[in-house]
Amino acid sequence: MDLGDVALFCSIASTGSLSGAGRQAGLSPMAVSRRLAALEKELGVRLFHRTTRSVALTGDGETFLPLAQSMLEAREAAASAFAERREAGLSGVLKITAPNLIGRSIVVPLAVWLMAENPLLKVDLTLSDGIVDIVAAGIDVAIRVATLQESGLIAIKVADNPRILCAAPGHVRAHGAPRTLAELDDHVCLTLHAIDAWVFSRAGERVAKRVAGRLSASSVDAVRAACRAGAGFALLTFWDVAEDLANGSLVAVPLDDAETEPLAIWAVLPTRRHVPARVRRLIEEMKVRLSKSPG
Repeated sequence: MDLGDVALFCSIASTGSLSGAGRQAGLSPMAVSRRLAALEKELGVRLFHRTTRSVALTGDGETFLPLAQSMLEAREAAASAFAERREAGLSGVLKITAPNLIGRSIVVPLAVWLMAENPLLKVDLTLSDGIVDIVAAGIDVAIRVATLQESGLIAIKVADNPRILCAAPGHVRAHGAPRTLAELDDHVCLTLHAIDAWVFSRAGERVAKRVAGRLSASSVDAVRAACRAGAGFALLTFWDVAEDLANGSLVAVPLDDAETEPLAIWAVLPTRRHVPARVRRLIEEMKVRLSKSPG
């Protein structure tokens, strides 16, 4: 079986079109169609329902997709193993997704460093505060902070990342600081869209405290900027504000009767089998870099 045809099949499934897969492979739609037909003939099944505008996996195509992905992973693992023996450095395309703020402050500098160290390595980075379907998007590794739900994905802890209640020093001087959960009602709180409650722990129990303020934003970056500007109090994760805490742009505000949520930064993989060397190196280097807090 031609693994190039198998790779084209996976690309068609990912892009949803023959032309999209052709653009990725540098082939015409007609050439892609011929190679897909050859693969279907070899397997003896039809892999896609095709119309003039789109393609969709058949039942047999859905059955073959995870097998095809495993075949490509095995080929890449073999290539990576021999590349490491030749000490040729990392190669291929490292596809990463990460939240906007942590992506810019942590992942981008690390990706640039990895590319400088490994001339054959390319990086495809998607920054999004939403949850990306890494299997459908063909992502190698997702950097996530949100509480992880049960799934078939593999999660590796990279660093602790607790939430921090914080504010600009000038705002604290002008308006004081809350000392209890109840006192949050007397202060302006900066929130993310669709989140009207902050999660704390009190006496070992989870407490959701409703908060309100005059500013709500769609991104962590916007909330952080408003907090630094003195607009109110924000509940952000440590690595979102680590540099601000270190340089004094923001100060942490502990509460006497509750603790913030003990989150972590996770590297989420689609599978534990055949993890490419470039993915392992990214995770290892992130662990090293995040083991030291700024300042």
